[in-house]
Amino acid sequence: MPAGEVRQKLDAAGFTGRAHLHDQQRRPASRPVVMMVNSFLSELGKRLAERWFSVLVLPGALYLALAVVAHTLGHNRPFDLPFLIDRITAWASTPAAGTLGGQIMSLVAVLAGSAAVGLVARSLSALVERATLAADWRDWPSPLRRYVSRLVRRRQESWTTRAAAWHQLRRDALDGAVRGERTDSSERHAAYRAMSRISAERPDRPTWCGDRLHAAAIRLERDFHLQLDVVWPHVWLILPDSARSEITAAGQGINRATARTAWAVLCLVLALVWWPAAAVAAVLFLSGHRGCRAATDLYALLLESAAQLHIRDLAERLGLDGTGTPEETGERVTRMLEGTLPPPP
Repeated sequence: MPAGEVRQKLDAAGFTGRAHLHDQQRRPASRPVVMMVNSFLSELGKRLAERWFSVLVLPGALYLALAVVAHTLGHNRPFDLPFLIDRITAWASTPAAGTLGGQIMSLVAVLAGSAAVGLVARSLSALVERATLAADWRDWPSPLRRYVSRLVRRRQESWTTRAAAWHQLRRDALDGAVRGERTDSSERHAAYRAMSRISAERPDRPTWCGDRLHAAAIRLERDFHLQLDVVWPHVWLILPDSARSEITAAGQGINRATARTAWAVLCLVLALVWWPAAAVAAVLFLSGHRGCRAATDLYALLLESAAQLHIRDLAERLGLDGTGTPEETGERVTRMLEGTLPPPP
């Protein structure tokens, strides 16, 4: 039988040659990939929904509930629980609340309102964090900048007085050690704590949290000749995953603390119509304040430690000699990474 007739018979029977066999082998392989992509997208959507609900909707719903209580009770009957129950029962007994459409619209309104309040709180939290860290306070509007400048000067004067007392006690202790005398260290430690309550280093910002981050940069520049703002993006790229996770968790702790402070501000607004909301605002503010100080202290400590531990690794990655003293290595790395100045016009 001629070859042309054989090929026609095979084509008529459904065989299309080697390309047909390759197609049959590829089709089953594409199904697991599609299933993996669908599974990934489904899991991603679930995670985003959970985060949206926990970060925005749930806190917003609690705030809306508090707002309903504040509006219903007011200043005249701040703790009249039976009156509150009667009002809620009356609202639930309305004809619209008994229909499916009314219930769906109520649920949509609550979810939308909760998300809107949550977004307001998140925006306010960003402003609170910016004011708390105050890294760019010299760029703030003029009236606010002048007030902050006076506050920074007062902090510097107070810190200088306490630092001078602590250094004097240290010198006295060293002189006593030379003479073979042992001095009581409790007063010296108390003087150091008094100085550190303002700032670990000379203040440069209006808040303790801002100066705590600034102190880490000051120490790295003094002890290792490192400019943290210059080298940190490069250090971050070579950090192991465990170190990144720890630093990220500390940064998220600052975000959560400033978020509680933002909710405190919103609760303070409700205190205008229901004074017990001021107690809720005070609790949230104190929690946010203490949490922000603790998280900032940990964050600054981790930044400083990561830069100290990995500066030689960074020098080697950049092709620099990392066998010198820490000061020499830090000077070389900073000089290389900060780049050159723009040419004169």
